Amino acid sequence: MEFLYEGILSVTWQQLLMYGIGILLIWLAIKKEYEPSLLLPMGFGAILVNLPASGVLNQVLAGVGETSGIIEWLFNVGIEAAEAFPLLLFIGIGAMIDFGPLLSQPVMFLFGAAAQFGIFFAICAATLLGFDLKDAASIGIIGAADGPTSILVSQILRSNYIGAIAVAAYSYMALVPIVQPFAIRLVTTKKERKIRMTYKPGNVSKTLRIAFPIVVTIIVGMVAPMSVALVGFLMFGNLLRECGVLGNLSDTAQTSLANLITLLLGITISFSMRADAFVQIDTLMIMIIGLLAFVFDTIGGVLFAKFINLFRKEKLNPMIGGAGISAFPMSARVVQKMAQEEEPGNIILMHAVGANVSGQIASVVAGGLVISLVTRFL
Repeated sequence: MEFLYEGILSVTWQQLLMYGIGILLIWLAIKKEYEPSLLLPMGFGAILVNLPASGVLNQVLAGVGETSGIIEWLFNVGIEAAEAFPLLLFIGIGAMIDFGPLLSQPVMFLFGAAAQFGIFFAICAATLLGFDLKDAASIGIIGAADGPTSILVSQILRSNYIGAIAVAAYSYMALVPIVQPFAIRLVTTKKERKIRMTYKPGNVSKTLRIAFPIVVTIIVGMVAPMSVALVGFLMFGNLLRECGVLGNLSDTAQTSLANLITLLLGITISFSMRADAFVQIDTLMIMIIGLLAFVFDTIGGVLFAKFINLFRKEKLNPMIGGAGISAFPMSARVVQKMAQEEEPGNIILMHAVGANVSGQIASVVAGGLVISLVTRFL
């Protein structure tokens, strides 16, 4: 009872707040099914690392003395030392993606690029609000709508806000069905949202599917070398999928590997959610800037589609521009749902999917470019 009493007395209000945040993340994962594979371990981890004298951060072993606890060790090995967990997760993500809809309509590459506008808007906003360049760049990457990219960039740049950035990135990814319709309606008319589009599937050969990840890796490696780890692992996973001779490995990458790394990444990132590092006004500012990044990503893609329409006889539904973010396939589904709500029977899903998978590539390229640009100034 004495130990229990001392433990209760040693809990700070900041730690109590983190218990509440942890429980909120768990509730969102279970009740709302928002990114449960990540929010649940992150939420439970937030509770673990904020317990008084938590053994998951440091512990005393007989004959060894004080040593790193399991979560601190996982963070040092899987994220801090080699950024292994986020990169390995990209193999699984790449194996899940079918680039066919993108390859059959290459114009969709443009929307993936346009929908990264929120990244650079957020970097500027964070800088103006007083964050230094490495932290501002890390915060801006929330706009990539890609959790692993956000974690990787913030870790490589040694940001002081890795935990807050991870929570913001995954929380807003989960809230895409709420955030994107709001942003799209801000910059479109009902008439524009009702535009119908004809999908003419092209003949995407197996040779093209195999060549695509190889060519993309080489081109990106030449243009933005710092993106090679990000793009290379994503494209390697896709090559496993498309080569046709490694079906078991492709299935493993999509299921076992992706699930295991997601689990470990979720609970490991909670190391950065210790109360002393997380409970501060900067965390609230990061959440606000992250939301703006998502909104302006969507707006950037939609406005670009409207710009393209100025030169096209057959108009595009500008909502597909909003699907150019990296939240795959959620964003494409959101756009399709909005199209059907505005005009029953309006099917623009394949166009939206093409833009969405383009966003996967664009987000990791943008992450590499941000790393390259920032490291030159630091």
